[in-house]
Amino acid sequence: MQLFYNTSLNESTESFSFDKEESKHIIKVLRKQDGDILYVTNGLGFLFETKITLASDNKCTVEILSFTKKEPSKFHLHLAVAPTKMNDRYEWFLEKATEIGIQEITPIICDRSERKVVNMDRFEKIILSAMKQSNELYLPKLNPAISFKEFVAQENKGLTLIAHCEETDKKTLKSVLDPSQDITMLIGPEGDFSEKEINLALENKFQPVSLGNTRLRTETAAIVACHSIVFFNEL
Repeated sequence: MQLFYNTSLNESTESFSFDKEESKHIIKVLRKQDGDILYVTNGLGFLFETKITLASDNKCTVEILSFTKKEPSKFHLHLAVAPTKMNDRYEWFLEKATEIGIQEITPIICDRSERKVVNMDRFEKIILSAMKQSNELYLPKLNPAISFKEFVAQENKGLTLIAHCEETDKKTLKSVLDPSQDITMLIGPEGDFSEKEINLALENKFQPVSLGNTRLRTETAAIVACHSIVFFNEL
């Protein structure tokens, strides 16, 4: 199934038109014609079955035949991950985490962050593309970048965790998880969190956890955490 996206769709929508760019892709590249079936999501769990009524490469119009809604996950996973020095590594994380099944992502700017500015528009496009490619019906929420200090001080959902590399008393990730539990986890930059940041997180009730016996890159640690939590909840 090839999946398309339109954020404006809801249960009462009867027909709609794709924008010019998407219309051109559908008609010129995919060579769709009047009467062909397209599947569309609004990123909120709905899958719409539609039929092309006007195969125009300027304004491809479809009518909605039926729709279903996928139940949301029983847990909410929010990863707050420091931007990596090389953009492509963070973009890889965004793509793979979306495919795996993350619900929310926040870039956090830390003391040792080598990159403090991110391209949110590009990040959103990568997440959207990954959602469509993997036939996922829920679009992960991407929050604006925020400082580490601001993030840990705000009200965060569920179990709050921090994964760092310091040799301190840490529990394994698996040992602190419960099924259907909301989780917010911090993943630091290449140089890890500073001692000051770790202490600040602990003061704000974040539990330190280990992701294994090896030292992981930022994007690898984020994917390990994402997959471990999703896999745990699917057992």
